[in-house]
Amino acid sequence: MKIRFAWLAAGVIAASLVHAACSGIDTNTNANANANANVASPAPTITPTPDTSRSGYTEKQAAEERERAKQSKETIGDTLDDAWIHTKIVAKLIANSSTPERNINVDVVNNVVTLRGTVDTAEAKAEAEKVAKETDGVKSVTNQLKVAPAAKGTPKASKTK
Repeated sequence: MKIRFAWLAAGVIAASLVHAACSGIDTNTNANANANANVASPAPTITPTPDTSRSGYTEKQAAEERERAKQSKETIGDTLDDAWIHTKIVAKLIANSSTPERNINVDVVNNVVTLRGTVDTAEAKAEAEKVAKETDGVKSVTNQLKVAPAAKGTPKASKTK
């Protein structure tokens, strides 16, 4: 009798473990959609200002940004503000599909921004300047960007006899 009870108890425990393990299985192939639906939508983003968002920007981050800028032949002044402004402008240019960031050098010294390089259109030049001017902490922007439409593939010359 004790053996039967032990087997019965073991069976009940095993069944409850299987049930517990299986009850958490979500057959929905897009389980993240359900999880994300329960998350509150983020608050509207506020444009960062040097006084608020820059407060978390460290000298270490500034040194890293200066090194990246140096590798790209860009100049960043010695202040934390200059490095922070450079970081913000480069990030905005990368995020903006109208501006070819990879072709635009951003120099920042004493909160004054200089844009150098070549862009395909006058619109891209104007947009890059707008992005820089709208960045908090920028005193002025010197736009030295040149407009040169991208070279299109040259058609193969046809051979004539």
